Amino acid sequence: MTFYEFLLLLFSVVMAACGQLLLKLGALKIESVVAPTLVGRVVGSVLIPELIAGLAFYGVGAIAYILLLSRVKLSIAAPSSASIYILSVFIGIFVFKEPVSLLRMIGIFLIACGVILVVSK
Repeated sequence: MTFYEFLLLLFSVVMAACGQLLLKLGALKIESVVAPTLVGRVVGSVLIPELIAGLAFYGVGAIAYILLLSRVKLSIAAPSSASIYILSVFIGIFVFKEPVSLLRMIGIFLIACGVILVVSK
């Protein structure tokens, strides 16, 4: 994997992780949507700015991932994209103050080791 391809992978993963962060922030606001009808509540939920931004970030990340797939073997790109799991756990810890068990941290460490092994030559 070249430096450019690595940056493309990193960009894709960061965009997807930011998308997850924004979707979580938007999901936390769904309960506050008040509307007289079910359709109104659904429309109000869909129009939450964080949800829209989260989907946009996912879209940008998907485009970057497609560009990565045009340059890198799927057997390298797909396992490497597991890095999003690592970022998501850290977002949970630092942004949402979620507790993470030692067993889960060991799992994240193993995912990181797997990504390193897949990307390395």
